[in-house]
Amino acid sequence: MPIARPDTSVIRRAFFRTTALAALLSMAAVVPLPASAQPKPDARPVPDTILVNGRIATVDDQFRFVQALAVSGRRITATGTSADIRRMAGPSTRVIDLQGKTVIPGLIDNHSHWIRAAEHDELRFDGITSRKQALKLLADRVRTTPAGEWIVVLGGWSEQQFTDDERSFTRAELDAIAPNHPVVLQAIYLHSTLNTAALRAAKIDATTANPPGGTIEKDADGQITGMVRGAGGVAFVAARIPLKDRDAWLANTRKLVRELSSMGLTGWMDAGGRGMTARHYEPYAELARRDELDVRVFWTTIRQPATPEQVDKVVAEIPTLRPFQGNDYFDNVGFGESMYGPVTTQLLRKENTRRPEDIAQMARIARALAERGIYLNAHVEMEDMIDVFLGEFEKIHAQSPIKGFRWSFSHLDQVTPAQLDRMKRLGMTAQIHSRPLIQGVLMHRVHGDRAWDMPPFRRIQDSGIRWGLGSDATAVTTSNPFYTLGFAVTGKMVGGHAVNRQTISREEALIAHTRNNAYIVFQESNLGSLVPGKYADLLVLDRDYFRVAADDIKDLKPVMTMVGGRVVYEAARQ
Repeated sequence: MPIARPDTSVIRRAFFRTTALAALLSMAAVVPLPASAQPKPDARPVPDTILVNGRIATVDDQFRFVQALAVSGRRITATGTSADIRRMAGPSTRVIDLQGKTVIPGLIDNHSHWIRAAEHDELRFDGITSRKQALKLLADRVRTTPAGEWIVVLGGWSEQQFTDDERSFTRAELDAIAPNHPVVLQAIYLHSTLNTAALRAAKIDATTANPPGGTIEKDADGQITGMVRGAGGVAFVAARIPLKDRDAWLANTRKLVRELSSMGLTGWMDAGGRGMTARHYEPYAELARRDELDVRVFWTTIRQPATPEQVDKVVAEIPTLRPFQGNDYFDNVGFGESMYGPVTTQLLRKENTRRPEDIAQMARIARALAERGIYLNAHVEMEDMIDVFLGEFEKIHAQSPIKGFRWSFSHLDQVTPAQLDRMKRLGMTAQIHSRPLIQGVLMHRVHGDRAWDMPPFRRIQDSGIRWGLGSDATAVTTSNPFYTLGFAVTGKMVGGHAVNRQTISREEALIAHTRNNAYIVFQESNLGSLVPGKYADLLVLDRDYFRVAADDIKDLKPVMTMVGGRVVYEAARQ
């Protein structure tokens, strides 16, 4: 039997019942209620925490601003004026005086790969605009890391974000800084630079064969340079970096979650990735079991088949999948993002494989998911392949309707108005991402003027489709959600290059990164806006998101992050 999904007809019936009831009550308002039926002024619970004297953006349908809100347990119980909310407080209520600061809902990312990121205690170049500064960060990490331990940067930057020098790093530079530490600096999925210690530890030398989809670069004398190019080469190198034991992995997870909390991330949908196994998910599951997970993680099963035989195994496995068995902190919600290896598109490549036999294998998986009523997120970027995927989904829908399952496409960098209309007819959502933050210049080199409209934020916003804003972190863009918001508003990449002209307003961007993403992760009744009944997931900002210069949005920081009524991050007071 198909797995039960949200029944939109039930929701519609509930809406009409509620509307009819409200109308009846308004007509009955002239008849006084008996004293015993009058609401008691203290019927609401005494709040555990109240926030007062702020500028709180509810980001609900009316997009209101209120001064204060009350939190009981994990949920918001009231919003209003500071005076009204203060009257609710009891002797043990914690009072947080916002002193005029702006509060927004916690930011939700609809598509990223942070579960995998806890494999290592990574050094990150996210948002760094100077090559010199990047090398200093590496030197600082070397000084605090025991000799022999790996130091890795696995994406999230490109040379084009550096304003002082766009040269790639060299083996000699890395050797000078870290002669006794294996070092790998991975730029997006384009190339990885290794120092001598890393080459030795990874057992890569002049006799090592090029991996599929990659090249081990050699100089004129046939000696390896330390540069390994291509997506296959990047994966080849990453697979040789040793993984930590269980305790270290758990510590990495805690550290990563705290870093995300400090950026304002309160939840995300995780799309899995290379080499993912049950071991990757266990630290998050353990923290959730302990009620110690300070962020909400909704994830999709990933399988990445590359042959028909591997597709056979995936199709056989799909009837055993049981999404929505977790809780509001850690839960599997469906399947994605790679459908079938040979039809996977790449942002920095125009050409796509469209062999009918490969499309048929992709469709086999989609059809099996439709028959089970399981949510699907599919990675697709270029216009021609969006057409191919839509064509297959429409055929499937004609036999096994998918409307109501909230299937989504992620990235959609070249989606057209006609394709957006087709997606709406299928009840699909769109996950749109900020990868040009570090790849924008490269995108213009590959796609020319068309890159100005990749992704087409304004077109998607105006289409009326339900869409969310996310990152696709960690390898192909930065993790910080305020960089994502800033990019959607300004069209500028890290370092300042203007690369996108499809910008939207800051209010539209915020809705896409909160309320709309709550829908995409199946949590619209719990998350995405600051209204009574929803979880108290919120950010207190150091400056006003709605009033700072557009170029300064990327530099905003939370001074406090709250998840489920619990403060999970507070900035150190100056």
